[in-house]
Amino acid sequence: MATSVGRFEDPSVEVLDEAAAAFGLLAAPARLHLMWALSQGESDVTRLADRVGGALPAVSQHLAKLKLAGLVGSRREGRRQVYYVDDPDVVTVVRVMVGQLTARAHQRAVPVRRLPGAGG
Repeated sequence: MATSVGRFEDPSVEVLDEAAAAFGLLAAPARLHLMWALSQGESDVTRLADRVGGALPAVSQHLAKLKLAGLVGSRREGRRQVYYVDDPDVVTVVRVMVGQLTARAHQRAVPVRRLPGAGG
């Protein structure tokens, strides 16, 4: 008799569509960088544009898309619009992926050191 320990049912089409849409939004390097920056703490659009190296209008458009998808939120503080992560689970995915890729890049960049007296 087979058991299904550790197995999950396949997700619904709706869930897969939603996940694909979120991954699609994060597939743009600029939006991924914005999510990474916001995972470090909330910020206004001017500081975000400086941090990610983007033009203010382009960064605003990216933030609007992320906000529409429910990945980020915003609130007004005087004349500033402050953005923050509205979906901490997505931040976890972003941190894991970026962290793993950064670690791999560092491993490839570190030259292999030979021990003194070793043959070769």
